[in-house]
Amino acid sequence: MEMCRLRKDESFSLDDVVKWIYPQHWIYFISEAEEAMMELYRSGKIIVLKDDIPVVPNLISKVSYRIKAKAKTS
Repeated sequence: MEMCRLRKDESFSLDDVVKWIYPQHWIYFISEAEEAMMELYRSGKIIVLKDDIPVVPNLISKVSYRIKAKAKTS
């Protein structure tokens, strides 16, 4: 969520997040980060994009996606 706050309306990759948190050993934390990403996505806190289009949570596979903060609604 901190990366969402920093990037505001920009999307970013899961790798960006993991490399930011674990710059030296980021590759070992990808699976855990994917799980956390999906929890945030299913809870409605983030949007997961493929080619700038939101994807259906149960149809996500192991390919490159972008993450974006979900717009706040009033």
